[in-house]
Amino acid sequence: MSNYEFHDRVAVVTGGSTGIGRATAEAFAEAGAAVVIGDVNDEEAEATVESIRQGGGEATAVHADVTDAAAVAAMVETAVDEYGGLDFAFNNAGIGGEQAKTADYSEDGWQRVLDVNLTGVWRCMREQLPRMVEDGGGVVVNNASILGKVGFETAPAYVAAKHGLLGLTKTAALEYAGADVRVNAVCPGFVDTPLLEQGGLTTDQEMRGQIEGLHAMNRLGTPEEIADAVCWLCSDGASFTTGAALDVEGGYLSR
Repeated sequence: MSNYEFHDRVAVVTGGSTGIGRATAEAFAEAGAAVVIGDVNDEEAEATVESIRQGGGEATAVHADVTDAAAVAAMVETAVDEYGGLDFAFNNAGIGGEQAKTADYSEDGWQRVLDVNLTGVWRCMREQLPRMVEDGGGVVVNNASILGKVGFETAPAYVAAKHGLLGLTKTAALEYAGADVRVNAVCPGFVDTPLLEQGGLTTDQEMRGQIEGLHAMNRLGTPEEIADAVCWLCSDGASFTTGAALDVEGGYLSR
């Protein structure tokens, strides 16, 4: 049973096929929202849609690469055409990128990470914000990271993109507050997701233990914990919250 009431609301989730995105799409649907899932992984996105429908929810998947402006526009239009509007957007799609020191990082790798993790979110917001203004209000939540607040060796592009994303979030919050559009970010710690698994951070037990130990709670977060934070930011309980970067990180930043 969801803690939130989102019936007759419409949400868009990018990167909604796995991990934090999937958990958030399912949480939105459990609360009663219709969900449009934008992702480049069509098979996994459809599996998320099927999971939501089996639970009695409404969802649609669209192929959406956030580096493609036309695809992003089509994703938002799908929400409007299929469900009548756009109330919530969780801009979650992102990549980890290569691991190398700053002076050793490849230019192509740098551009790719920024294009997905920062410019890709801006492309989404460029379509989402005018629609929310037209509808009389809404909420955007951007998935940043603890690495939007601190550095991390061998991840210069990711850290730079996430720092930039927090600046973008704050700026949009100032610009659209008068239109009853709130713009916030979540800053997760290390979360047990396929993205970490792909990087070998959770499959290597010694490395996993080291990563867990960076958090005061001595564990990784779960996708569902981040999803709950996103839903709270979209709820009426967060009605006086905009421009915030909500830390959900098990004490990582307290050390």
